[in-house]
Amino acid sequence: MMWYDGSWGWSGWFFMTVVMVVFWALLIVGIVALTHYLTNTHRGRQSDPSSGEAAWGSRRAEDLLAERFARGEIDEDEYKRRLTLLREQR
Repeated sequence: MMWYDGSWGWSGWFFMTVVMVVFWALLIVGIVALTHYLTNTHRGRQSDPSSGEAAWGSRRAEDLLAERFARGEIDEDEYKRRLTLLREQR
């Protein structure tokens, strides 16, 4: 027969349960944080203002405006007015 001398009893079960819950919570939080970081790296990224480069969003707006002008949806005056407005809001 085996004797269970030195067993932790109920405190061992409680300790193992707490450690398991903390482990899974940290693992899930880490995965969520990593996913959030990897999927949001391109959003809201601002360039250095001293470099003269625009942020990703305003560059895309200028490209869309240029495409509309190229397709003939807006005339030259409208294009220049909107482009000036976009660049002022940077």
